[in-house]
Amino acid sequence: MAHHKSAKRQWRRSLRRNEINKRNKSTLRSQIKQLRSAIENKDSESAQKLLPLTFSTIDRSIKKGTIHANTGQRYKSRLSRQVEMIGSSTSK
Repeated sequence: MAHHKSAKRQWRRSLRRNEINKRNKSTLRSQIKQLRSAIENKDSESAQKLLPLTFSTIDRSIKKGTIHANTGQRYKSRLSRQVEMIGSSTSK
């Protein structure tokens, strides 16, 4: 346990940030899960609708420092590629 006043403050701050990050990550994971289930069900229409919402959630998580920028870009790249693949397979 911290003994200095500033260390105690930092510890309290880290607990608050931990809760905020946990909440943001949970929201992000839920949104990605929704999109992935639409992709899995080959539901092109709902996947196209969910993609911008998911990108927005990823961007917000990056901005708030919950996830690293490159991680967010990787998620976006992979998800958009998967949505494109189901879109092209249903139109053929």
